[in-house]
Amino acid sequence: MFFFDPLYFLLIAPAFLLSIIAQIWVKSAYNKYSQTPNMRGLSGAEAADYMLRAKGVHDVRIEISSGLLSDHYDPRDKTLRLSPEVYQGRTIAAIGIACHEAGHALQHAFGYAPLRLRTALVPITMIGSNLAWPLLFIGFIFHALTLIKLGILFFSGAVLFQLVTLPVEFNASFRALAAIKETGLLTADEFSGAKQVLTAAAMTYVAAAAAAILQLLYFLLRAGLLGRNHED
Repeated sequence: MFFFDPLYFLLIAPAFLLSIIAQIWVKSAYNKYSQTPNMRGLSGAEAADYMLRAKGVHDVRIEISSGLLSDHYDPRDKTLRLSPEVYQGRTIAAIGIACHEAGHALQHAFGYAPLRLRTALVPITMIGSNLAWPLLFIGFIFHALTLIKLGILFFSGAVLFQLVTLPVEFNASFRALAAIKETGLLTADEFSGAKQVLTAAAMTYVAAAAAAILQLLYFLLRAGLLGRNHED
């Protein structure tokens, strides 16, 4: 069975290692700066609201959500939902994360193309993700190349989503850091801390994209669609 193919682990190992490093980096940066108060005493919700208004965006609701780091922006109803630690938190990490999510709201307000593409891909990706693995499993078990190709096609949609996510997340952080600097939400030293938190978080998306690409490469190789079939 292809699940135990050494080639799979050889290809995925680098992305897995990168993911571990990224998670450790995120945890370290968040733990440090979620315990460090910002000098202005602003909460994450206040900072996000200040940033949006400074950019001329006044129609985004900011709500508290449940769950640790459940922060996200929902373009369907223009709502920024922040976890309790970020919504109420008056730390450097809370400011950075809240402003990052506000960056997504700015992307939506100003028609950032990669965000529109990612939003359009969501339903396609959900369907593809649910179908890809069963098709690949059945296809490889019964050597059904048609099913394998169909599974790879669906999985490619998930890979595309991961790739489109990269510029969306990096741009949101860029907007957040630029706004923090322009509006003086954080001091120079505090800004460095917020940048560390957001950079570490961005690396988790890089690791996810790398893993998806390498998995797709494996399926192509395993099916004999790229180079020589490893079942020979």
